[in-house]
Amino acid sequence: MLQFIREYLLAIQFFTRIPITGRLADWVGYSPELLRASAAHFPGVGMLVGAVGAAVYALLNALLPDTTYTPLVAAVFCTIATVLLTGGLHEDGLADVADGLGGSHSRERALEIMKDSRLGAFGAMALVLALLCKVALLAILGSVEGIPASLEKSPFGGWYICIALWTGHTVSRGLPLLVIRLLPYVGDSAASKSRPLAGQISNGSLLLAFTWCFAALALASLALEKMNLIVACSLAALALLWLLRLFHRRLQGFTGDCLGTAQQVCEIAFYLGLAVSL
Repeated sequence: MLQFIREYLLAIQFFTRIPITGRLADWVGYSPELLRASAAHFPGVGMLVGAVGAAVYALLNALLPDTTYTPLVAAVFCTIATVLLTGGLHEDGLADVADGLGGSHSRERALEIMKDSRLGAFGAMALVLALLCKVALLAILGSVEGIPASLEKSPFGGWYICIALWTGHTVSRGLPLLVIRLLPYVGDSAASKSRPLAGQISNGSLLLAFTWCFAALALASLALEKMNLIVACSLAALALLWLLRLFHRRLQGFTGDCLGTAQQVCEIAFYLGLAVSL
């Protein structure tokens, strides 16, 4: 259990801006092996990020007047909260991959562009469109008329959008681990801080990661229709399959930026699946 907590805290330290300092940081420690093991807790980090986003949405939804634009405003601010919490790490990966794949058909040139910290036209377009998709879909989920009967009768009554946020952030951080499992790492091993994460993920770590996801889905199924969750997860899985094919064809592998891209695309696909299923 202590090792479990150390790995989880290291994952929080690596993938969020939450400070883990002082004696706690000394106790957690660091090693490439520990960082590699922390990959199993990425969905657990998603639970935390999703909970913060859901709390911000619920607070604003309660404080703002009941108008047509309230869900949209709440969606904007909860998205800002999650970006601030993670430091825009995954969004940055999406922009870099869009610049690389959009800026060149050559694998070597694409990888070179992805290492450049400057934002190009393709990256800017991808980032803007991704944020617009996310905010718009969250606004739809927050303004749906006729919430499923199972939600109205549940102890979560009125919290559909909050549960969707929490589950979406969790699932979208579990699926990208399959990229690590199925593709070779092609980034700059010497310069990359995330290189230990790119090592082949073990069956045990993968099982633990999906246990986080299944736990979130099981709790969400108490309030959301199971078919809605099935559609959302299916669409997120299809998005991941498309990305796997794209990364294999264009890069013959993946980099840390590809993992951020997978998280963003799978999260958007999850919300889209929920919206379509309603």
